[in-house]
Order: sequence, then structure tokens, then C-alpha cells
Amino acid sequence: MSVSVITGGAGGMGLATAKVVGRTHEVVLCDVRAAKLEAALQVLEREGIAAKAVNCDVTDRRAVADLFETAAGLGSIASVIHTAGVSPSMGAAEYVMRTNAIGTLKVNEAFCDVAAEGAAIVNVASMAAHLLPAEMLPEQHFSLAFDDEEKFVAEMLAACSVVAEEQRSSIAYPISKAFVKWYSSSQAERFNGRGLRIVSVSPGSIDTEMGRLEAEAGAGAMVEAAAVPRWGTAEEMADLLAFCASDKAGYLTGTDILNDGGVIASLRQRSAVAAKGNPS
Repeated sequence: MSVSVITGGAGGMGLATAKVVGRTHEVVLCDVRAAKLEAALQVLEREGIAAKAVNCDVTDRRAVADLFETAAGLGSIASVIHTAGVSPSMGAAEYVMRTNAIGTLKVNEAFCDVAAEGAAIVNVASMAAHLLPAEMLPEQHFSLAFDDEEKFVAEMLAACSVVAEEQRSSIAYPISKAFVKWYSSSQAERFNGRGLRIVSVSPGSIDTEMGRLEAEAGAGAMVEAAAVPRWGTAEEMADLLAFCASDKAGYLTGTDILNDGGVIASLRQRSAVAAKGNPS
């Protein structure tokens, strides 16, 4: 049986995705939280899904290499669904940036090195990547991540310094997720050259433990403003992520899929209407 690697596998979206993908693939579940990883395995076992657990920090190159070595030892790697990440409420700006941006880079680069033709990687970006004004995105420095991790982080944190230090995580998050979105598009041709697909998915406000951490930081208000005025479910995201990683999506690569209940569309339309009513 082919293998699917799910990072952040002990989280709401990761575990929900494992329940879908585990019907047809061997699952390697990766997470940095050992206790939650063990609990996730027990949940899957009760559903008749056998999974291999790997305690892994995605920002650690050696740990990521070991993760893929473990996965390859079980069979051909068909897909990676990279849900590992942290929200603004979970740490300082540098922690958010390293986990979301550098973690994505290391997982994807390892995948590109070892995956066989036909494999796919699906990265989880965020609705937040679509919200930050373009002039606040230091995209000209994104490519530094490949050759100079410390300079990349320094440039990203400099871009966050437009706000007070205690608010910088709230800027680091959308910048880090914009990097995920950028990477998944800018590297598509390179991946395509190896017969690999790469896609990003941008969830809106999802009803998971991590998602609810942001309820009081603006996510709740955006839910109310959405065309579909409710929190998305982990199961809805899991079905989309699993589809993107499957052979059914064989024509899908180099793009981002925004699955936010219509929040971005609603905000843009309201902004356009407001601009018409208030000409400057």
C-alpha cells in the first residue's frame, strides 16, 4: 500500500484528514506533541486505521529527514499533507515564522528529494494570507529562505516591526502563510519537472482547538461576516485536503484553494461598495 504523511497529525485538521486518507493509504502521522500524537493513534485505531507515529519538529532538518526515511520504509510515498503550523496566539513572532514558513520549506524540500513521480504535497496556508495588503508582504525576500534561513527570518521579522512587539505575532502569521502560498506556486514548475504536484489550501476559521484560539482576536467577527456564517469543520477541510492529494486531482498544481466560507469575497465586495459610496 502507498503511504501518506500527515504533519500536524495530532491536530484537528490533521487527525480528520488521517481518517479519510487512512482508508486507502498507510498513514504516517507526525507531530511535535508526543502525548497528543499517541492519543490520535488511539482514535484512529478505534476506527480501524493503523498508523505509524513519528514525533517530529518540522523546523528540524534532521528530524524531517528521519520522518521521510520512516515513511519510505513503509512503501512508496504517494502524498504529504502538511497541516503543521501555529496560530498567532501560540507564540512570539519568530516562533510563528519559523514553524509556519521554515517548517513548510523543510518538509517540502525533503518531499521533493525523495518522492516518486506522481506524488503530491498539499500545504495548509490560510485565509490570512489573502487578507494582508500586498505592500506589507516582504515577498522580495521570500527566496532567502532557500539559502540563508537566518537572514530570511530577520527580514520577515523586520516586516512585522510596523506594529508594537506584543502585536507582531498577528503580522507574522499572515506573512508566514503568504510564504506558504507563494512557495506552493513559485516552486510548482520545479516540482512538475520531477513529476510531482504541489498545492496549497487556505482555510478560513475552522472549528478546531487552534482555530478557536483566535475567536476573540478577530476570527469570530469574520465568521459572522462570511457568506456562510459559521465556523468551518475539520471534516470539511479533511475532505478537501484528501482530494487535493489524490489522483482525482491529477491536473491540480501550483495553485491555492481558498476555502473560507466566502469571507474574503464578502470583505472585498463590501470594500468595493464602500469605496463607491465614499469617492476620494
